[in-house]
Amino acid sequence: MSENQNAQINVEEMSFEESMTLLEELVRKLEGGNLDLDESLKVYEQAVALREHCRKILDESDRKVQSIMETASGEKREDFKELE
Repeated sequence: MSENQNAQINVEEMSFEESMTLLEELVRKLEGGNLDLDESLKVYEQAVALREHCRKILDESDRKVQSIMETASGEKREDFKELE
């Protein structure tokens, strides 16, 4: 992935699957050890942004599933995070 490609990627517009695919690619690049320090930092920064985007999508999906479950059963379910 070139610097030009990095600049063109809008993480917020990516689907979960696209984000995960790109995140896996970035992790492979970092693990490969063939990047200089500056490029490694850019790749790491993008990977963190993708991870946060994926987490946001998963959290929203969790809320939707809980809402569906509440509607279907007619009872209020506790948020999983509150149980931890």
